[in-house]
Parts: sequence; structure tokens; C-alpha cells
Amino acid sequence: MNKIKHYSLLLFLLLTLTTVYSQENVAEKEVIKKHLNQAVVDFSDANYDKALESSKQALVKAFAINDDLLIAQSYNTIGAIFNECSETAKAIEFYNKALVYAKKLNNDKMFNWIYSNLGSVYYFNDIDVPKGISYYKKSLFYAIKIKDTAQIEYTKLNLASAYFAIHKYDLGNRQINDIKEQILKKDNQEAKMSLHLLLGIYNSNNNQKAKGEEHFFIAKTIAEQNEFDSFLINIYENLVKHHKQYNETEKAELYQSKLDSLNKIVYSEEKIDNLKKAATQIELQEYKIQLGKIEKENELQEKTLKDSKLIVILFIVILIILLLLLLTLYKNIKLREQANLELTKANEALQEAKEKAEEASQLKSQFVSTITHELRTPLYGVIGITNIITDEHKELANSPHLKSLKFSAKYLLSLVNDILQINKIEEKRVVLENLIFNLTDEITTIQNSVEYIADKNNNKLIIEIDTAIPEFLIGDKLRLSQIIMNLLSNALKFTKNGDVALIADLKEVEGSKYFIQFKVKDNGIGIANEHQDKIFDKFVQIERKEEDYQGTGLGLSIVSRLIKLFDSDIFLESEENVGTTFTFTIGFEYDENKSREIINNIEVDLSDSHLYNILVVEDNKINQMVTKKIIQNSNMSCTIVDDGYAAIVALERERFDLILMDINMPLINGFETTRKIREKGIDIPVIALTAFDKQEVTEEAISAGMNDIMVKPFEPSKLFQVISNNIKKRESVD
Repeated sequence: MNKIKHYSLLLFLLLTLTTVYSQENVAEKEVIKKHLNQAVVDFSDANYDKALESSKQALVKAFAINDDLLIAQSYNTIGAIFNECSETAKAIEFYNKALVYAKKLNNDKMFNWIYSNLGSVYYFNDIDVPKGISYYKKSLFYAIKIKDTAQIEYTKLNLASAYFAIHKYDLGNRQINDIKEQILKKDNQEAKMSLHLLLGIYNSNNNQKAKGEEHFFIAKTIAEQNEFDSFLINIYENLVKHHKQYNETEKAELYQSKLDSLNKIVYSEEKIDNLKKAATQIELQEYKIQLGKIEKENELQEKTLKDSKLIVILFIVILIILLLLLLTLYKNIKLREQANLELTKANEALQEAKEKAEEASQLKSQFVSTITHELRTPLYGVIGITNIITDEHKELANSPHLKSLKFSAKYLLSLVNDILQINKIEEKRVVLENLIFNLTDEITTIQNSVEYIADKNNNKLIIEIDTAIPEFLIGDKLRLSQIIMNLLSNALKFTKNGDVALIADLKEVEGSKYFIQFKVKDNGIGIANEHQDKIFDKFVQIERKEEDYQGTGLGLSIVSRLIKLFDSDIFLESEENVGTTFTFTIGFEYDENKSREIINNIEVDLSDSHLYNILVVEDNKINQMVTKKIIQNSNMSCTIVDDGYAAIVALERERFDLILMDINMPLINGFETTRKIREKGIDIPVIALTAFDKQEVTEEAISAGMNDIMVKPFEPSKLFQVISNNIKKRESVD
């Protein structure tokens, strides 16, 4: 048997003596450390039943204080004991449990030891020697990474032994030559013994009989002097093989007799029985610990359910809205299919086909406009009521249900905006704006917006911005933000426990134009080659393994079309189970004089204590409640009326600083109401509150005499800013 047994277990003594523990549970950790050290001592003395008992005590106490490092150490020690006693299935089971907790900590030293021991299981027990070698190589990688010379030496010794076992003596000898000199210089008897045993095996199989016996004798002497009984068994096994190889029967029988006697002492039936009983006790202890945790979690869930009845109702409302949306989209698809069929049949005249196509396009635009309006209106109420619940019920501030409700509402709003956005791009109604903006500020805002998704999937979001990029650029910051937001959200959804990076680099400068390359990289599940050509198409969703994947297939289509508006292209690099990288380059103008002028003219308004009286004209009762709460939270007062006629009466009776006017109302709409107000000579600011798209109503709003437009839903701070700006503008004119 060309094997020497060497485990990464004895080094636990070093670990437990050098690990720096936290101040919490110090006394309990010291007790666990003593149990583990005792297990190492008993293991070295071949008292495996006692070693297992000490390890079990350490494991139970480590679970009690919830210390992942000590749990991993305990499992690893138990695995080594079972492996030594040829209980391979148990050994692999406990090593894998240790690996689970090591991965939680990302502990390189633990990875080194566990992979080394897994290699020993598969190699020593002839389960799968090549697989054992692959585990040894993993162990060696981590040993080199942490610069642990002792572990490097032990792992190379194990690798050499494994190569010898499959008759690759030259490969094994290379491992020995790398460490031979440094082992002989040190006073590590165990390492020297292993080295001489391997040299004996190598020389014996290369027809160097005398030289091989010389090394075997040195290894045997070291093992006997230090009472390394388990290693002595391996030495006897190799001496039996050596003498049989050279037809020395008497010597072979002598060492076989010594081997049988030592095996009876080390691996007695009583010890093996004790090991099996101890294994059952360990499993029972694990089940008890897990059962206790489950009971505590159930109690916590019951308490949470009692406090969240209102949230459940709101969840149901959101689900109903989503179902209605899906039903509407389905009907729309059916209508479009029917329209296409009719157009195909009506191919008699080109003019008729053209008129029907234009009619279908107009119907689609009207449909999208109507759907977005009808969905934004209840969403304004849902988001507003969610904020009210958070403000009025502080005990629910950290409720996962409330956070999920808010996220679902915002997700639905994002979906509505995506549908409207893709429709605008298709009809070429999107025109890029040229505004001065700060790239770092925009990216920071996006980072805060996607933080929920990153936390949900336990991802690390990395932002890298080239310092050579000017502080202020000129371009369409809104569309740039939409591109980056869609790509980052996508990357964070399909990455778990990984890294997502946004990198902005200055690539080229041509006159006043600065070309900036943006990269969004992740190490998530990747995209298969056969799907990469179609991910930018509308409503395309690639099959994913993630159970919680959400989306409409619009995000990347919007990204691609917006980037084309910037006269640029987007490039994709992806590999399954490795990650994905999206790259695009956009040129922005930079005007130093304009930027300096804007910075110097920034007005800082510190007066936020004004008490304004606001008239709210709104027919929806839920929206009335939400708008009133937002205004009152901003230290303003308000009066609410249900229609335009009531608004005119209220203006005759009371003085108001500003009017918030809904557009879509019964009896008389917001535009007509504003015209009547202006006809009476009332010039106070009128702000349109609408769920329609801003571009659709801007022209009519201005002609009716309105001063500004707010699209629902909106951020409360944005509403206060618009109110304050319009009132101050009127006061400055007066």
C-alpha cells in the first residue's frame, strides 16, 4: 500500500491557540478550545472514542453560542476521526458540514484544512484517487495563499503519496523535491517521518532496495520513538509490500505479524462501537438545536402576522392591480392580433391599408395613455398610504411585509413607466435634452435606488468613476440615469452573493466633447450564447434558474433604444455561471465657463418655515387623503374640494397661496376649471396633479393658464419644492 496518512487535524492546536476571539462569550469559547485541543491529543494517542466525545462536546457548545468558526472546526475534527477509523461516509458528511460553515466565514485557513482532509478521504480509502488529488490541489492553493509553510509541506507530502498510489512516481518525486530540504532542516518529527517513508516507497519502486530500506528504517524509528501508532501501521504495510516485492518472505511475514497486532490495539471493536454510538448522539444534538431555532422563528412569525393584517389587505390590492394589468395586456395583444388579421384580409387597396395602420397606431397610443393614467392613479394612493402607515405606526417601520408592499408598488410603477417609455421611443417622441449635471451625483442617486435589490440578493455594489471626468457635463441626464438604472437592476436581480460593478472611464476627448465608457459587470448566472442576440428585443425573457425572477422583458429593449438616441451602441460579453458585462460609450459636452456660472448662481434657500394655505381640487377620496397628509407633513394647511365648481366657490370665500388641480374630474375637468379661474382675474399659481404623461398634457395645461405640472405618483419633497418655487415666483413679480 503506497500510502502515508496525514490529516490537517493536528494543526487545530495551533489554530485554537492563535485565533483572536471577540470579547463576547470568551469563557465559553475557552471551554470549546480545550475540548478541541483534548480531541487532538486523544487522536494522536489513537484514543478515537475519547477524541470523538471531546469533539462532540465542542460542537454542542459552539452551536449554543452560534460561533460558525468553532462549529466548522468541530465538524472537521469529527470528520478526521471517522476517516481514521475507515467510516468514510460519515467522514465525508462531517467534512461537508464543516465546509458549509467555512463558506459562511470565507475563511481561507479552514478551506485549506477541509479540502486537504477531503482529499485524504477519497485517496486513503481508494474511493476516487484522482478526485482526492484534485482536493489536495485546492488545499495547496489556499496554503500558498495564506503563506502557511507547514501546510504547504504536509499537502505536498500527501500529493506525493497519492501520485505514488497511481504509479506516477516522477510526479510524486517532484512534490518531494520541492520541500525535502526545508523539512530536513526543521525539528518536525512527523514531517521527517512522512518524508523518509515516501523516499522509501520511491526508491523501493525504482529498484533501489538498500536505499529504500534505509529510509523505511529511519521512518520506523521516528514513529516508534514518538508513539505515532497510526503512522506506524502505514510503515508496516509498506515494509510488508517492499519485502514481498523482493521475495523476502520471512521479513514480510514478520512485519505482517507486527501490523496485525498493532491494528487490534488501535482499531478495537469496542472503540468502533463507541464511535457509532457517539455519531448517533451528535446527530440527535444537531436535531435538538435546529428544532429550538425553528420554534423561536415560529413564535416570531406568529407575532408578525398579528401586526400585519392591514398590510395583507394592501398586498391583495396590489395583486388585483397586477392581475388587471395582465388581463388588459392580454386583451390588448388579442386586439392587435385581430387588427393584423383584418389588415391582411383588407389588402384590396394600399390607401385603405395605410389608413387602418395609422388608426391602429393611434388606438395603441390611446390605449397606452389610458392604461398608464388608470394605473398611476391607484398607485399614487397605494404608495401614499404605505408612507402614511410608516409615519403613523412606527412599530411597523421595519416590517418586511410593508417594505415588500412598497417595493411591489414601485415595481408596478416602473413597469407602467417602461410601457410608456417604449411606446414613446417607437413613435419617435423622445428628444434628448442638453442640461448641465454632475455625473457622480446622478450615479449616487441610482446607487441608493437599487440598494434594496442588492441587499435582498446579498450582493456587493461597486462604483468606480474616473477622476479625469469633469465634475459637470452637458447632456440628457434623465435618459442616462434610465440606462444605468435598468442595467444595474438587471445585474443585481441575476446575481446572488456576488459583486456588481459600475465603472465609468474617460476614453477620449475631441474638442469640447468627452467620451465616457460605462461598464456594468456582474459575476451572476450569465446568459447562454444562443440567447444573447435576442435579449434586447421587446417582451423577451430568457429562461432562468432563479425561482424569484421578475420582469416584463422591456428593460434591456429600452436601454438599447435609448443608447441609439445617443448615437452609440451597447456591447454584451457573457458566459454562463461566470458573469455578464454590458459596455457602451456616450459623448457629453463640457463647457467650463457655463459650469462655473451655474455653480456661482446656485441659490441656497434656507427658509423652510413658510406656512402656505393650499387648495386641493381632487375627486378621488384616497388621493385626497394622501395629498392632504403630504401637505400637512410639510407644515402647510390645505382645503380639499371634490370638483371645479366647488373650487371656484372656495376661492371666493377664502384666500389661498396655491391650487393643486386634478385634471381628470367629473362635471368639469381641471383645464376648464383653470380657465374659469383665470377669467375671474385670479392669478394665484395653479399646479396640475395628473396621472397622464407630462408631454401629453403640457400644451393644453399652459394654454389653460396652469403654471406647472406634477405627474402622480411623486416624491413629497418634489411637491414641496414645486409649491415653494411657484409661490416665490409670484411674490417676486408682485
